[in-house]
Amino acid sequence: MLLVGDVGGTTIRLALATAERGPRDFLIVEEFSSADYAGLAPVVEVFLAKAGAKPKAACFCVAGPVIQGRTHLTNLSWDLDEDALAEAIGVPRAILLNDLKAIALAIPHLQPSEVIEINPGEGAQHAPLAVVAPGTGLGEAFMIWDGRAYIPCASEGGHADFAPTNAVQSGLWAFLTDRFRRVAYERVASGSGLPNIYDYVRSVDPGSEIPEFRDALRRVSDRAPMILQAGVNDAVKNPLAAEAVRIFIDVLGAESANLALKVLATGGVYLAGGLPPRLIAQLQDGAFMRAFTAKGRFAGLLQKVPVKVVMTNAALLGAAIHGLELDQSCDDGAQI
Repeated sequence: MLLVGDVGGTTIRLALATAERGPRDFLIVEEFSSADYAGLAPVVEVFLAKAGAKPKAACFCVAGPVIQGRTHLTNLSWDLDEDALAEAIGVPRAILLNDLKAIALAIPHLQPSEVIEINPGEGAQHAPLAVVAPGTGLGEAFMIWDGRAYIPCASEGGHADFAPTNAVQSGLWAFLTDRFRRVAYERVASGSGLPNIYDYVRSVDPGSEIPEFRDALRRVSDRAPMILQAGVNDAVKNPLAAEAVRIFIDVLGAESANLALKVLATGGVYLAGGLPPRLIAQLQDGAFMRAFTAKGRFAGLLQKVPVKVVMTNAALLGAAIHGLELDQSCDDGAQI
């Protein structure tokens, strides 16, 4: 039995997988709020006690770079170490995997029902693939073909410098530079970035914010869900939220194309993470692809790139695939 986890800055998802049932058919899946715990081990203890399970190993995908079995989560003040974590949760082996690498691992295994098309394109066989995943933060990864299978490559591209593409975004860049001194794409195209965009558009036109919505925002610790909901479902009443969502879509489109150009991802671009599935209509209305293809002489190439939204938890699926494959490849035949 394998313990699988998707450890994000906002939500932690834990599951139990077996080789017999495969990486999709979990025995049990539970979600936890990251803010409610001081570390990963206490979350696991609660989960395993409730499940009454004793897994033989664990594989966690985490929102941060994993270097030699260690990580500091980017949007959560936790330091994790594979050996220390294994000891703390009582398993012989614990694996830490970058969450975008886990998503990339899952991409070739996705079923047609688990994606929604934004641009049909003309995907080149065995060409590189790119993943852009706005959730709490902004994750990026890519995959390259080695002649037999796709090899996932993690990155921290979401922390590259934000480059505005029009006058509105230039104003946003200046506004956020005053706030943060340096502005990365994650400060804009992510769940943590959406409130930053909203603050900017409100600073430009404060009279458009209705008092009720202003007061409601002040009462919550995470403003992103409320801004997203208002911008998508009540745009007339909340024009600032709607404008923030439009800017988010434009920036996401431009940065997705940046990654596609850098790795020549003519095989396709996949939008994963928590936000894209909530923005299907906005991603399909043309604005995203206009920003995606606004790359001068490479507009034609980008028009042919397939773009899809991942509608399932690909990080958890990728962690399960990785953990179960390691079990099968163990030289000593030990079972997870």
